[in-house]
Amino acid sequence: MSDHVETSAFSKDNPFEARITDNRVLNGPGSAKETRHIVVSIAGSGLHYKAGDSLGVFPSNRPSEVDAILAALGASGHEGVMLPKAAAPIPFREALTSKLALAGPTKRMVETLMAKATNPAEKGKLEGLLVPESKEILMTWLDDREFIDLLLEFPSAKLTPQELVDHMRKLMPRLYSIASSPRVHPQEIHLTVAIVRYETNHRDRVGVCTTFMSDRVTVGVTPTPVFVSHSHFGPPEDTAKDAIMVGPGTGIAPFRAFIQDRAALGAKGRNWLFFGDQRRATDFLYEEDWAQYQKDGILTRLDTAFSRDQLTKIYVQDRMRENAAELWSWIKGGASFFVCGDAKRMAKDVDIALHDVIAGQGGMTPAEAIDYVKLMKKEKRYQRDVY
Repeated sequence: MSDHVETSAFSKDNPFEARITDNRVLNGPGSAKETRHIVVSIAGSGLHYKAGDSLGVFPSNRPSEVDAILAALGASGHEGVMLPKAAAPIPFREALTSKLALAGPTKRMVETLMAKATNPAEKGKLEGLLVPESKEILMTWLDDREFIDLLLEFPSAKLTPQELVDHMRKLMPRLYSIASSPRVHPQEIHLTVAIVRYETNHRDRVGVCTTFMSDRVTVGVTPTPVFVSHSHFGPPEDTAKDAIMVGPGTGIAPFRAFIQDRAALGAKGRNWLFFGDQRRATDFLYEEDWAQYQKDGILTRLDTAFSRDQLTKIYVQDRMRENAAELWSWIKGGASFFVCGDAKRMAKDVDIALHDVIAGQGGMTPAEAIDYVKLMKKEKRYQRDVY
């Protein structure tokens, strides 16, 4: 397969109506997490992808949430509403189902409700939220609520469908790191998805797109609009180069693609994978794959960190420090260093550990280690796909 990418007729502005052909839970029974392996067929789309790319998915909202909003407004769903930049009105139900985000109400919504509320107690509460000294309280209050909460809390403020729509944001596609290589799976794309379910303001909430794929799509049937988002993230172009990959949790996704890709190419470079999650017994994602790659000599090293399997929590950055000498020997020898996953905590902690290993093992000052890492980034030997 050549690296020449033909352009498909499908894009973010014109997504391909794909089908999900597999949807299975990767965690074992008793896990605190719900991580799914989802396979999307792109057969007939002309879409091409490479290891390191992401798949954009356009979700639909839960029908129960759409119904609740219609009921709160006393609407049928057939009312025509205009969306920004639209040429013609579309039915209110369609707008709520696939065009608008049902979460994220802003201060402007509270101001509108205050202007429309006829019940004095409701009006008083809204006024209290809008006084300047309540700014922090308002932010926290809004964070816990979706549009339905506001409509139910202030029923005397009667909004028309169009008035509600004017306060809502566009429902955006979500991007997921691809967990397969086109050299092995040219007609399908694999995803590793953490399903989001939680509660705020005594209501069950869900991640719109993760539960769309896990709960609302009928395998092989439901059209799922997708597009490929090309990325600069990818395995070393020189297949003789070593790769060090740090991907805890769903951050493992692109590295499954990298290793598949390098195995298919017969890459001579070594592969070292750091994986972490909560418990080995229930959360060792793709354990069989890694065992096979180790057996086949493709995965040179695998270091795991299961945070809840012992009293003291252990993370991937701890494993990096434990293997500092070996890690430095790979890096010094020209290995590329890749990180994927949580930007807030993990990626920062891994970055600090990388600097510490380079300074400690390379006999450098902290400033020299910073310069060394900067050079790695410039040479594309240090790449991150964090979210």
